[in-house]
Amino acid sequence: MTRTSSGEEPRCAGPSGPVAEEPATGKWGTPSPASRDVDAPSRGGLLPTGGLDDGPVGADGPLGSGPLRADIVADRPARSVWSRDFALFFVARALARLGDTMLPVALAAGLLQYGYGVGAVGLAMAASAASFAGLVIFGGVIADRFSTRKLMIGADLVRLVTQSVAAALFFTDHVVLWQICVIGAVNGVAGAVFQPGVASTVPRLATDVQGANGAIRIAESGAQLGGPALAGLLVAFASAGGVFVAHAATFALSALCLLLLRLPPAAPGSRTHGAGFRADLAEGWREFRSRTWLWSVIVIWCVYMIAVWGPAVPLVATEVVQQHGPRAYGLINSALGAGTVIGGLVALRLRPRRMLRAGSFALFAFACFPASVGAGLGVGAISAGAVIAGAGMSVWGVMWATSVQTQVAPDVLNRIHAYDVAGSLAMMPVGQALAGPAAAALGADRVLLMGGVMSLVVAAALLSVPAIRELVRVDGPVPRLGAAAALAAPARKERRRAG
Repeated sequence: MTRTSSGEEPRCAGPSGPVAEEPATGKWGTPSPASRDVDAPSRGGLLPTGGLDDGPVGADGPLGSGPLRADIVADRPARSVWSRDFALFFVARALARLGDTMLPVALAAGLLQYGYGVGAVGLAMAASAASFAGLVIFGGVIADRFSTRKLMIGADLVRLVTQSVAAALFFTDHVVLWQICVIGAVNGVAGAVFQPGVASTVPRLATDVQGANGAIRIAESGAQLGGPALAGLLVAFASAGGVFVAHAATFALSALCLLLLRLPPAAPGSRTHGAGFRADLAEGWREFRSRTWLWSVIVIWCVYMIAVWGPAVPLVATEVVQQHGPRAYGLINSALGAGTVIGGLVALRLRPRRMLRAGSFALFAFACFPASVGAGLGVGAISAGAVIAGAGMSVWGVMWATSVQTQVAPDVLNRIHAYDVAGSLAMMPVGQALAGPAAAALGADRVLLMGGVMSLVVAAALLSVPAIRELVRVDGPVPRLGAAAALAAPARKERRRAG
């Protein structure tokens, strides 16, 4: 079979005859299987509609308000989780996370070595975070208009250059804070272009979307365990510049994996972006707003970031280091990472019919982490709480990612994922900023205990929303009826001719 210049496979014949080959854009249409293999209840010719209670049909009615024909989904050979292409993406994601977890160590060690303070380290990190959070929504629109694969490769190459420049600055002893901040801001822009395409790539590579997300979660958690330790060794035996070289190498290898990746093409009718950039941005917002389960989770998650995760990050660090020392803090972080690996393994096996309900129950476990630190428990007990918390958070993460990837129409997924990321991250700096004043007024231990209580409140709030707890799993994304009609039209014409 010939391939397009972008490395993607041309479309094969569909159920109603040959389908004209389209230019491969790298966007997520239907997932990599050809006619997504719908599970048992749908084998009579109907795609499952449960749980798609408030997604739009075109621009009008709810997706799931009527049965969808199975023959409207593009015909492709079914793939489970592991394949050559998924393995390449798996390695790319693991390398990316490895580099990301090394960077804070390099910035802290390098800037402190050259006489800058903790505030400068925070400013350098904030430059990247701010540009990412501010532009990721626009990155979602771009990813829905162009080839996600090419965009991700380009973003990796940009970061390869920026981190190589940073390494050169440290090796030549020419470290200026504003230059480091500019490099961080450019990295944030590249990340904003890269990240939206991650969500849409997984379903195009694997039939078992949940299993794929679980595997990637395990890889990222393992990298998160090893990254800081590797960075510490490089700083000790080489220099901070050596960490930046290693970070640049992770982007080079990630880009190579993505270059070798062969993505199936998007479904016919899923690329309808004749309108302008602003119209696409507005359409993404309408699609996001139309799904009650989606925006409800994001609103609740904003509360979680302000009341739980935002304060927990700085306060756990200061409390553990002051009471038990930095080695204990490293051990507890490793326990949290080990818990996320365990949660990923559990998520590979757990197949609930209502995924967000199961994930919300798992999220109750996170209360163990801030509460154990706030209660002044020993290192062993805190580590145990971290393992439990990490496992619960990982299960929630897999259930959430899979729900978004399978419940959202392919042609708007990148934009909706961008709104998800932006909404989830927007409130974390607020929570971190409030942590200091709250700890000064109430005490860090009480703030952490309140964080444990709020973890329970957030999980209960998720379960209290019917659209969240009653969302029924769909084992493959279903196109909106606009795209479905484009796919079904040739079949209707063929039947009219035969009649």
